Amino acid sequence: MNYWLVKSEPIKYPWEKLVQDKKTVWDGVRNYQARNTLQAMKKGDLVLYYHSNEGLAIVGIAKVLKEQFPDPTIDDPRWVAVELGPFKALKKPITLEMCRNNDILSSMGLIRQGRLSVMPVTPEQFDKVLELSGTK
Repeated sequence: MNYWLVKSEPIKYPWEKLVQDKKTVWDGVRNYQARNTLQAMKKGDLVLYYHSNEGLAIVGIAKVLKEQFPDPTIDDPRWVAVELGPFKALKKPITLEMCRNNDILSSMGLIRQGRLSVMPVTPEQFDKVLELSGTK
């Protein structure tokens, strides 16, 4: 299993909406590095869900329900989407500041490449998020 992180502005698509909808198509990605990450996602992989711009915190864990397929928002085969569903809410949000101040999390793409919307997470980083949030 691999681990990932996606960012969403809560005003556009908050974690609570994903829980309500039960699944969503993660589309509209127009950065090649982020697109390559979407292409690497496999069904069953777990995805940290980060609220960007407002909140600035990892708030939940999603699961990849469907691997890459053509992005329905553009007629260009270079761009892909995946389908995500909610897996588990974190008991306590992990803020950007907490990530910056943690030896393990400070090396995350979230800190090093702040503008990237989809990125890999190491198993050690994923486990640290769970530990800090009190989530099992």
